Parts: sequence; C-alpha cells; structure tokens
Amino acid sequence: MNRKLKSMSRSLTAMVIAGAAASCSSAATSEAPARGTAGSAQAVFAGGCFWCTESDFDKIPGVLSTTSGYTGGKLRNPTYEQVSGGGTGHIEAVRVTYDPARVSYATLAARFIRTVDPLDSGGSFCDRGYHYRSAFFVATPAQRQIAETIKNRTQASLKKPVAMLVLPAATFYPAETYHQDYYTKNPVWYRFYRLNCGRDARLKEIWG
Repeated sequence: MNRKLKSMSRSLTAMVIAGAAASCSSAATSEAPARGTAGSAQAVFAGGCFWCTESDFDKIPGVLSTTSGYTGGKLRNPTYEQVSGGGTGHIEAVRVTYDPARVSYATLAARFIRTVDPLDSGGSFCDRGYHYRSAFFVATPAQRQIAETIKNRTQASLKKPVAMLVLPAATFYPAETYHQDYYTKNPVWYRFYRLNCGRDARLKEIWG
C-alpha cells in the first residue's frame, strides 16, 4: 500500500489506506467482462487512482453506478497489495454502469479523457507504474473506434503524443470493499490525497 501515494510520505500513505481498511477488508472477487442489465450498459475506464475516477464519473448525469477494480492482467482475484506492487498486468480501473438513453459511450469517453493526463506514459499524476496507466478498455468494435478517434483528436489538439492505452476489455475484478465510494466515505482523506497528488493542478495545466 505504501506505493499508493509515492510522492507523499510512506507513513501518511499507510494512515490513509489503513483508516479505510479498518472498517472492512475483503479480497477482490471475479466478475465477467462488463455487461449491463436491462436498460443499462457498462464501460471500463482506467484513470490512475480509482477513487478519483469514481468521483469524476459519478458527477455525470446518466451514470447509474461506478465500481472500482482491477482488469487487464492474468492473475485471478487480485488484491490491492498485489496490483499496487506491480507485475500482475492489472490496471486500476472503474466499471461505469450507465443509462444509454441519457448518456452515450462517446460522451463518457470524451468526458473521461479530460479527467486524466493523456500524455503520461509512466502512470498517472503522483501514482507511478503500469498499474496506474490511463486506458480505455473497449468491449466492442464501436467502442474501440470511438476511443481511437478521441485519442487521435486529443493528440491533434494538444500537439503532443498521447500515451493513453486502448486495450481490449477483460475480466473485471471489483476492488476491496473499503475502496468502493472512498471519496464519499472518507471525504477528508480523499480531498487531502487528491490535492497532494497534484491531480487537479495538472489537469488545469493541460486542459485550462
């Protein structure tokens, strides 16, 4: 866990995570690739820290729910410690369940890219490593086309190479309970983390 806030003190990192974990700690469980229930659809996005990505998507009208988790790797039922330690092939991600009658995948994807640093190939903000890369996890050819189009347009707009990944959807493993809705359950720690990670400052620098 001491990798979570790499640019901050290790003792503070442990305090932030432990405070949430004390209430409930459970291993991640397996779920099939994203499929919505009747009247809903699902999509998976990776934007670095899943606490922040959850918070960003929950603000979008038409989003019904968000789930933090891990995807893209081969290790079954990974834990946070395993993924944050690196080498599992998994990336921290968020599964978004939404109402396609109210918001489209294209809108979600376009909003998503403006919540990340698409130029960063080494992680996201203060969180470093492949497991914190930003990515679209696409489940259909249509999703892939939309993701690639947004990526190309962003590169043309920023006039710099866009490093974010477009990867095939894979089994999604929900993260431990204490990670879910972290920003609502632990608002003070969440705001402290987000500020000290420099996320919003970097987003303003990129997007204005």
